[in-house]
Amino acid sequence: MTGTALLALISIGTIGGAHLLSRARWTWHAPRTGIALWQALGLGWGVATIGTLLGLALLPYHQGIVGGLPGMFADQAGRLAAGHVAALLAAISLTAVLVVMLVYAVVRVVRARRRHRALLALVSRSDSAVPRGTLVLDHPGAAAYCVPGVRSSKVVVSAGTLALLDPAELAAVLAHERAHARERHDLVLLPFASLRQVFPQIRLVGNCLDAVELLIEMAADDRARRHRPPRELATALLRFAAARPAAAPSGTLGVAKTGDIPVMARVNRLLDPVPVGRPTRLAATVAVPLLISVPVLLYALPH
Repeated sequence: MTGTALLALISIGTIGGAHLLSRARWTWHAPRTGIALWQALGLGWGVATIGTLLGLALLPYHQGIVGGLPGMFADQAGRLAAGHVAALLAAISLTAVLVVMLVYAVVRVVRARRRHRALLALVSRSDSAVPRGTLVLDHPGAAAYCVPGVRSSKVVVSAGTLALLDPAELAAVLAHERAHARERHDLVLLPFASLRQVFPQIRLVGNCLDAVELLIEMAADDRARRHRPPRELATALLRFAAARPAAAPSGTLGVAKTGDIPVMARVNRLLDPVPVGRPTRLAATVAVPLLISVPVLLYALPH
């Protein structure tokens, strides 16, 4: 079987894998493993799909992708038919769209955060009820979110949150937000957010982003409960859900994603954690490097 055919199978397989993973529940009990698997599936799909198109374009040279590209540039006979040229243009276009949309997503998020930081400098204040460095907004609604940054991140809570939560619950929420900042979950989300911009009508892409968003919240929950009893964060999440908070500002990460199912899933796992079986965790751990490395290696496989 040629490298192109194998790349096509991997491309299709990653789509099927994403469909299955979006419905999986074992990832809720091993969110970091689930996040790594999602990242590997996304990268594997991109490399395999682009490689499939390049392989089809370079079929006349019978040297695979790595060997065929120099042959194409040195070709004086013009062996590329219309179908091969179309595949080449499709590969270049897909690569360009994915890269441009990722850069656009980064620029948009950076601008949104810069504007929000400037706004916080005008309207936020410090408060003795929260640790030093945490900003408080005089707003009656419930809000708690993190504004990630390269040099420093800001954790913001509203006056409504201070009134809603007791000190223990507030400490758990702040630990959750600091986990987002420390683990840079915003960088995890960027490729999936840009992919949804590229394919806004494909439901599976939206499901992938939703799944990753939930997993990073669960990962932050896990880190927070290293420092606080899990019941404190669980009750805080329930209070937030009952208060129906507004969505976190663009470019930030909030403590409570709207929707009863994500909140209850997080509460249930905090109060009744279920370990993932060793075979499942081992299979996922092995799959991550394979999904990334195998498509890259197939670029060098001749036809």
